[in-house]
Amino acid sequence: MSKITMYVTGSCPYCKMAENLLRTKGVQDIEKIRVDLNSEQRHKMMTKTGRRTVPQIYIDEKHIGGYDDLSLLDHKGELSTLLLQSDGV
Repeated sequence: MSKITMYVTGSCPYCKMAENLLRTKGVQDIEKIRVDLNSEQRHKMMTKTGRRTVPQIYIDEKHIGGYDDLSLLDHKGELSTLLLQSDGV
């Protein structure tokens, strides 16, 4: 299964919804980077993604975007396939 990395905050409902969606797809391990606890990580996220909002989700090295982007991939039937592909990361 692909490696999942999410930039999150502790109080973000969309972060929790993204995590729940990924769990329903069989994802067990999610690396969560708390940007509310570390301003350097927030700056890194914003530089890397060009976005200020959380969650910011990566599947392997591919930036998916936020919860709406993740949900759209699921509705299009592309999320499961993407999760099963692995870059060997």
